[in-house]
Amino acid sequence: MSSQTVTAHAVAPEPELLRLLEELSAEEKVSLVVGASMWSTTAVPRLGLEPVVMSDGPVGVRGPGGGTSAMFPAPSALAATWDLDLAARAGALFAAEARRHGVDVVLAPQVNLQRTPVGGRHFECYSEDPHLTAEVAVALVGAAQAHGVGMCVKHYVANDSETERTRYLARLDERTLREVYLAPFERLVRDVNPWSVMGAYNGADTGGVAARLLEHRPLVVDLLKEEWGYDGLFVSDWVATQSVAPAVRGGLDLQMPGPDGAWGDGLLDAVRSGEVAESELDDKVLRLLRLARRTGRLTLSDDGTAPHATALASAVDRATGHAHRTEAGHGAGHGAAGSAAAGRLLRELAARSVVVLKDDAGLVPLVQEPARPLRVALLGPAAVEPFFQGGGSSLVHPDRLTYPAEELRAALPQGSEVTLLPGARALRNPPELDVDRCTDPVTGEPGLRVTYLAADGSILEEHTTREWTGWLEDVRPDADAVRLRATVRLDETGVHELGVGTVGIHRVRVDGAEVASGGTRVDEDVVLSSGHNHPIAEVGTAAGTAELDATLQVVHAVGYGHFVRAALVHRLPGPSAEDELAAAVEAAAAADVAVVVVGTTAEVESEGYDRPDLDLPGNQDELVRRVALVNPRTVVVVNAGAPVLLPWLADVPTVLWGWLPGQEAGTALADVLTGVTEPSGRLPWTLPARFEDVPVPHARPVDGVVDYAEGTDVGYRAWERRLAGGAGAPAPAAPFGHGLGWTTWEYEDAVLARGEAHDAPATLTVYATVRNTGRRAGREVVQVYVEAPDGGPARPVRWLGGFTVVDVPAMSSVTVPVPVATRALQVWDPQRHDWTTPPGTYRLRTGRSVADLRLTNDLIVRPGDDPGAGTR
Repeated sequence: MSSQTVTAHAVAPEPELLRLLEELSAEEKVSLVVGASMWSTTAVPRLGLEPVVMSDGPVGVRGPGGGTSAMFPAPSALAATWDLDLAARAGALFAAEARRHGVDVVLAPQVNLQRTPVGGRHFECYSEDPHLTAEVAVALVGAAQAHGVGMCVKHYVANDSETERTRYLARLDERTLREVYLAPFERLVRDVNPWSVMGAYNGADTGGVAARLLEHRPLVVDLLKEEWGYDGLFVSDWVATQSVAPAVRGGLDLQMPGPDGAWGDGLLDAVRSGEVAESELDDKVLRLLRLARRTGRLTLSDDGTAPHATALASAVDRATGHAHRTEAGHGAGHGAAGSAAAGRLLRELAARSVVVLKDDAGLVPLVQEPARPLRVALLGPAAVEPFFQGGGSSLVHPDRLTYPAEELRAALPQGSEVTLLPGARALRNPPELDVDRCTDPVTGEPGLRVTYLAADGSILEEHTTREWTGWLEDVRPDADAVRLRATVRLDETGVHELGVGTVGIHRVRVDGAEVASGGTRVDEDVVLSSGHNHPIAEVGTAAGTAELDATLQVVHAVGYGHFVRAALVHRLPGPSAEDELAAAVEAAAAADVAVVVVGTTAEVESEGYDRPDLDLPGNQDELVRRVALVNPRTVVVVNAGAPVLLPWLADVPTVLWGWLPGQEAGTALADVLTGVTEPSGRLPWTLPARFEDVPVPHARPVDGVVDYAEGTDVGYRAWERRLAGGAGAPAPAAPFGHGLGWTTWEYEDAVLARGEAHDAPATLTVYATVRNTGRRAGREVVQVYVEAPDGGPARPVRWLGGFTVVDVPAMSSVTVPVPVATRALQVWDPQRHDWTTPPGTYRLRTGRSVADLRLTNDLIVRPGDDPGAGTR
């Protein structure tokens, strides 16, 4: 049997927008489909069209004007809550933050899948499962857009790794594409119609057409826009547009950024020469006008014409976020009260996302009744300086940061003691250099001497600066290099480490000795790689004072201008790594409980590159091992967005996965450890026990191609395939969906029923009865997995069909409905180009994770039956 493909949103151009289109010249149409700047589109004041302002957004809305922002937990943490109400509240907060920063469209969420745990942007994605990804994304996008702020869903499609991400071709069969990687995008279009979708850098080979995504007409025009009926804007990833006519006909609607680039430099000429017809731009312009109208940036009078332009404020101010509208919610205040409300939500989200991997000794929460003072050894590099957010374009500057030690001291019973020590080193780079230690070696003034050099080495300009953020922006266009010089004051006795982390052609000297050099010239690809965010620095040693001298390449990047990246670093004399480890072990031995916070860093998890392995960086594993030996009451908290190996997992009684928690890192951890909030998270991906067991262990293209050879067996599905193969198959350290919380559960009964909806296919619902058998109220994530009948097309062993989050009082039971969409039963038939439900007996298995399935219901589908028929 088959179900006909449903068009979710018919594209019917609005008459009033068509009237505006008729008033636009060819030059104006071209300007509208090319960004006016890094973050905004072009205004046409006479038509009442203002710039549409965009901003990066997976972990917060940075805004084009800078400033501080609410820093959310990583998207993988949000997915770990499995809580769609929390996701919707997060979407509303995104909208509030966008209004606060004068932003109309937030470039989020990222609904690519976590195909491999080494993927550099793994933490920015929700899950390795398409259904969980879709459910969270639909809740978040729907809530944000209900508040008048557009979301730009990215990256369409099969953009699941970072290695050579601007060049590789993703090769995948049609079924895998439809059933796995397109699934979240299709759900979003059908359910909430995101106002924009971002096209990826990479290409795709789907068996019929191999092309860059921005030129892939079958995927963009035929499927997204026509088959699904998508009426929103298809925008390029930044600097991804590489052609004129092919991208026009491939379905791209807006090139970002601008005003230069492929379309900015060549589209108008292509129209004038006839290579591109002006009419080919009309649908693109209509989509831009539609987006502007939805976000309140296009105001029409009652008769559908534009109001007089004199009523509009400065387009330039609005594009940079300096002026905000009050209409349609723009410019709503976000003062102390708003910030406090945001903090409360982010605190709850971060705490709820924490996953209890194991708690053999019942250590969580630490505070039991009656409460008594505790001596806590709080150890680990991430206890001292948490990894708040991953690296790359999602970076925001937070409104505030909370730290574990101070929050735990405030939350523990009176008289408690918290000893804070790093114990290990996770970062390869030393800390930033304090520029206040520097003087200009020529003038003696405080600061760095900055010299602009021409290509022939001649001096163009020199000055002294006391400000250094790691970047020198707006460098004059004729400069080829920048030389930085400083005399660095080294007050502390001992050996200091000084260096510069940079990219491109460079030479770095410390006290006249060359410590680093590079001869490869870089261009805008360095922006796309994100390696410039935290380049590894080679260092030299010095004492007393040191002369730092670095000559660095100026990077010229389309849309980004001209800049220099230089991380100036300085490690002071201090205890050795072994001394730090010994001090932490001594503190742990003397404590009632040891809490060890270990994790990744911005040198490990970042946009722009993939990880070579899954190891914790530095000597953190050794810290955990030694602490566990001296204190049987050890709690380890893993501060990471993506999987890392835990070789000591069997030797530690309590292990929590704490994610990249955002600005409320300290408050959320204190709430979890002291019993204020249950750590009710469940893994949205699989935690491997050994790197060699990972089904897709790397993301490196081979001859320019990333081959999705695993087909639909993505993530936990591949693990389940192996385990079904018999004894000896490797098991993960923790399965998909796993999480213990702080109470215990029994699954008593499950009843399968079907229902009818007026304009929707039959729905399936599993009514599961669960009992909280513990002494605390608890939150459970009831999960239903589908197993296919024998025969028919090859399918995964089992896959997630539905889930529901439920709060249950202590020693109580509740019956909760878990909806299972009929699409969960269907496969894509490449011959018929349609969805079909193979007949047979399906098993719907209910439980706590993919590896802990406790109840089973059978669903019989006969040839010609409705998918919801035959339940028992």
